[in-house]
Amino acid sequence: MKKEWLTPQEIAQQTGYTRQTINKWINREHWTTAPRKGIQGGRGRKVLIDERVRQFLKTSARQVAEDGSHYRPSGRKDPLTNLLVTSVQQMTNDEREKLTALLLREGILGMLNRLGIN
Repeated sequence: MKKEWLTPQEIAQQTGYTRQTINKWINREHWTTAPRKGIQGGRGRKVLIDERVRQFLKTSARQVAEDGSHYRPSGRKDPLTNLLVTSVQQMTNDEREKLTALLLREGILGMLNRLGIN
């Protein structure tokens, strides 16, 4: 079985964390490291990716399962979205609570029916 070694930079690229965070974990968790041949300085080590490291990275992994493609910068929203958001922001807390209760109770279709929008 071939041993898998990765540099902190490679681990950082795969996990989305910074190289500094990976190096902090290496020291704190006492992961097995070895010097890289021909490399001097702080970037000159590699990490043995064993089951302990895999488990730590798995439990520490950022949750990136959500598709972020539907997020848009606020400047690119359609006019209706901007109008609705601005209107809700201008409501009092009592008005927001009542609107929330209505939406939870009747849903969007119920609210649209009350407004005469079918």
